[in-house]
Formats: sequence, C-alpha cells, structure tokens
Amino acid sequence: MTGDGPPGPDPWAGHAVVLHVDMDAFFAAVEVLDDPTLAGLPLIVGGDGARGVVASASYEARAWGVHSAMPSVRARQLCPSAVFRPGRHHRYGEVSRIIHEVFGRFSPVIEPIGLDEAFLDVTGARRLFGPPEAVAAAVRRAVAEETRLSCSVGVAPSKMVAKLASEAAKPRATRAGRRDGPGIVVVAPGEELGFLHPRPIEALWGVGPATATRLAGLGVRTIGDLAALPVDVLAGAVGKAAGTHLHDLANARDARPVVADRPAKSVGHEETYQTDRHSHEELHVELIRMADMVAARVRQSGRPARTVQLKVRFADFTTITRARTVTGRLDTGPAIARVAARLLDEVDVGPGVRLLGVSVSGFADGDEGSEQLALELDLQGAGGAAGPGTDAEAAGAEPDPERWRAATGAIDAVRARFGDGAVGPATLVDGGVLHVGRGDNRWQPLGDGPGEGSGRVGSTGR
Repeated sequence: MTGDGPPGPDPWAGHAVVLHVDMDAFFAAVEVLDDPTLAGLPLIVGGDGARGVVASASYEARAWGVHSAMPSVRARQLCPSAVFRPGRHHRYGEVSRIIHEVFGRFSPVIEPIGLDEAFLDVTGARRLFGPPEAVAAAVRRAVAEETRLSCSVGVAPSKMVAKLASEAAKPRATRAGRRDGPGIVVVAPGEELGFLHPRPIEALWGVGPATATRLAGLGVRTIGDLAALPVDVLAGAVGKAAGTHLHDLANARDARPVVADRPAKSVGHEETYQTDRHSHEELHVELIRMADMVAARVRQSGRPARTVQLKVRFADFTTITRARTVTGRLDTGPAIARVAARLLDEVDVGPGVRLLGVSVSGFADGDEGSEQLALELDLQGAGGAAGPGTDAEAAGAEPDPERWRAATGAIDAVRARFGDGAVGPATLVDGGVLHVGRGDNRWQPLGDGPGEGSGRVGSTGR
C-alpha cells in the first residue's frame, strides 16, 4: 500500500476518445528530410512563377507571413530570401502511406483528411496503450520513429475540439526560427468550454471572413461570445441552419463520429495557365488530358461517376461552374471529355481562361450503373463537342463495351508498370512526345506548350 488511496473517477468514462493528428509543415518537412541542407532555411514548396501557389512553407518562412495557398509572388515579396522547391506529390504520398500505416496500429477507425492529417477514434485503444494522453504520445513517437518527422496531436471527446487542440499543440514560427509547441494537447470531458471560449471566432469550423464580419457587427469576437449569443439572434445574422450549427459548436456540442475510409465525394483535376487561353480548340485538348487523368482515378476507385462538372476561371478571376448528370457510366477519358466539352462549348472563352478544371461526382457503388449505352462514339472527336442531343449522347458511350473495358484495363496496367507517360490519348502527342499532364509539381501553372508542368489535383472527401 502506498497510502495514495484509490484512483479517482475516470473523466473519459462513457466518452469517445478522438485524436486529430496533423503533420508539422508536412511538404516542407519532407523536402528537408530528403535534403538536409535545407534545414533552417525559409523554404517554400510550390510554384515560383507569376501564377504559382504556395503549397507548404517551413516555419522559418512562416515567420515572415508566408502561408499555404498564398500566391508565390506575394510570398516572395514577404520573404525575399525564401528558397523555392517544386512539389513532389508522389514522394509526399509515399510518406503519407507510412504515416497512415502507423495510425492503423492504434485504431481501425481512421478518417483521413488529407495526406498529412487524420482523425482517429482510439476509444478502444486505451486497454492496450493506457490513458488518452499515453495513446497520443505513442502515436506521436511511432510517427517520428518511422518517418523522422514530427506531428502534433489533439485529444478530445469530439472531432472539432480535437482539431483545435492539435492546432494549439503545434510549433510556432518566430524570426529566430521554429519554436516547439507542446506537441500534445488534451482536452478532457468537462474542459471543452474552458478551452474553446477564449479562442477567436475564426477558429470555429464554418466561420470564414464574411461570417466573422457579420458576427463582429453583433459584438462577437470569441467563441465564448458566440456561445452566449441567443440562438435566434445568431440565426438572424447567418441563417437558421448555420446559426444553430455554430451555436452548437460554440457550446461544444458536436456529435459527428469519426468515419473510417469515407469515400471521396468528387474526383477532379484543375490547371492554372501561365498565359490565358482564348480558344475552344486548345482548351478541348486540355479537357482530354484532364478527363484522362480523372478517369484513371475513377477506375482505381471502382465507382463509376454520373456527373461531370466544369470549372472556368477567367483572367479577371471571375469563376463559373457548369455541370451535367448523365445516365451512362463515366469512368473513361473519352466519356468524361465528351460531357466536359459540351459544357465548355456553352461558355464564351474570348475574355481569356486563367484556370480550367474537370471533376466528377455522383458515384455508384461496385457495378451499380455499369451498363453501357449502345450509341456510337466518334473516337477522333472524343475531346470535342458532341452536338445537340440527349444526356445519353453526352455520356459518349463507346461501341462494344467489353472491348473498351479491356482497352482501359490494359492502359491502366501499362501505366502501373511503366509510368503515367507510357500511354495516353493520341491527341496529346506533340512533337513525338506524349504530354499527359501528370507532372509532380501541382502548384506551378502550365506553360504555353501542351502538357508542360502540371495542375493541381483535388479530391474532396470531407
């Protein structure tokens, strides 16, 4: 007997234990890992051209105000001494897979948010690894051992609080260099309001600049201010649904569970150009390239799509989207390109297109919706306008579906063995070179030639 008496009640009894694990400056950290001479430098990963975008920045660069999604021109103005490195998405994917394998040692319930972060429900892991803070420490230690990279971990009974806790655990950027944070922040049941309420309103999920401005007009500066506001007043400012949701979050009411392996809601690709594109003809070639990329990822998922969405951003940054849902299966490049081309032909591109994007959604499960429509397809015109007709015609269904399935299967097999540039649509051959547009730096705009560089790939599953 030690005389310390029996342990007190477990504050986590009856509560979920949610971890939010977030890698620290992930892309930049991987670059430093592979090239140690970059350590301590203000490093920016992304495009360094006139229309490039920052994908990640080291803490030395963040100290000068650089952050992700910032135009590279602005980043260079803020930090003239910055060292730029193009992105290596394949490398980040390799490291991400290792990280997620580590997560799987602690829980089967993992909800990936991106390459560098995920939610874990470790409620059941306490029997093996001890109290929540011990589980978090074990995860953080295992990630460091396997990758030599650091991560920050937030622990809470809900996803929202765990996310904010991981942010509080992160390192901080100072002009003197990176200053380590606590690494782990635990918010136990009953402590949520004390943790949440002093924080700025912008920290809350769903509060962007416009909403923050409206709330500031009501005197709301912190999450505590929001929690104290009558819900009907809040609803009058931001709408009933949003007001009720934000009021619940501000009072730590968040019942959303960690959802394992949530399928993506959409798969897409978009590209920004160094010089604006003004003709449908050249943009149709871009559509073929993007549709081919999107289709390959759709086939990998095994879930054919129903809806194609086209995104066009003009030189003045005006952005429009157009979408069409078809009755046929959408998992081949020609089918997706046909629908996207029809949508593009309805858009006046004369003012100049700065960005073009294609995405698909409305996924079927398994073989659901896998029937092919018995309509002829002019394969030579697969990237062009389909002409007036029904949605079935827009789907661009191929003749002899079994032969076309075999062809796409063979294409996928060749690419898996020899790389994405081994085979592709003939339309993308220029000067004897196949430009499939699968370059690794996804934050550098394309050049003037077809397929130079690569655009940004986006897949949303949140």
